[in-house]
Amino acid sequence: MVLKPYQVVPIQDCGEPLVAIPLDQFAWVDPHPYAVLGAPYGERSPFFVRQGILKRLYQAQASLQETHPGWSIQIFDAYRPVAVQQFMVDYTFEQERQTLGLDPELTVEQEAQLWERVHNFWAVPSDNPATPPPHSTGAAVDVTLVDEQGQVVDMGSPIDEISERSYPNHFAEQLESSKQLEESQAAAKRFHHHREILRTSMESADFLRHPREWWHFSYGDQVWGWLCNENPAIASGNHQACYGAAE
Repeated sequence: MVLKPYQVVPIQDCGEPLVAIPLDQFAWVDPHPYAVLGAPYGERSPFFVRQGILKRLYQAQASLQETHPGWSIQIFDAYRPVAVQQFMVDYTFEQERQTLGLDPELTVEQEAQLWERVHNFWAVPSDNPATPPPHSTGAAVDVTLVDEQGQVVDMGSPIDEISERSYPNHFAEQLESSKQLEESQAAAKRFHHHREILRTSMESADFLRHPREWWHFSYGDQVWGWLCNENPAIASGNHQACYGAAE
């Protein structure tokens, strides 16, 4: 399979351990949707990250609460063993096949197109230490926001949706269309505003957002290194990843 651009970023792991996220300090999704499906997490729960990532999550939440008192970051998913990545990729592939109304006996072309659709959002479950899935490093988190009343903030699309609505700036681009109804414009503006609150909070702790997923942020993994190297505002273009596959 052809490597994704971020997978060529070299890794020099810093050796930080995985630590449990104190769930009394953040909002979190319970029961965890992947665990409910039977994803094989083993001894660890989905709510583990590298030690430095936990510190940054605290920083991001503190920044959020300065502008939005009472709001919290909700942890949807964090550490994901490669076995879980494989489980969820296979599950998503089958769900998409059914959604598209395709026969189980796919043609070669259909199968290739379906895998492309899935891998547009889900990383390849690679065991190669040079190309670990981002969540398998303990450096990536899937997050959203909860308001002061404990309600999940509406981002316009659910986490893990396989569609262009998942793209971070999808609703901002909709606003540029003069053909939209006023009601739709108001909703698009609200959804994008909420996504920007999340982005600003996470970026205050040096997390960077995945270009195709409004909910996915990371620091120190290959995706983060690639995004740094692609950013013309950053003088150095030779960032490495400091988090590789976690154990």
